[in-house]
Amino acid sequence: MVLEEKLKIGKKGEIFTTKKIREALGLRPDTYVVASVIGDKLIIRRIPTLEELLDNTFAEVEWEEVEKLSESMQKRIIGDE
Repeated sequence: MVLEEKLKIGKKGEIFTTKKIREALGLRPDTYVVASVIGDKLIIRRIPTLEELLDNTFAEVEWEEVEKLSESMQKRIIGDE
């Protein structure tokens, strides 16, 4: 997705975004962002919350897969001793 908007710089250097940009990035009050400068470009990215990061760490697996992984890890540990 490419979204380009004209933004305004305030008297103290604040950058004012548009509603479209805030909605597209999920920016709400107290959201943190990271800003990067690459050449003449300013890139602003939203920093995901801890909850968002943890939501992406779980996956559904079958019990058989867990058992195979457990056996494999045990064999590796026993083989190293």
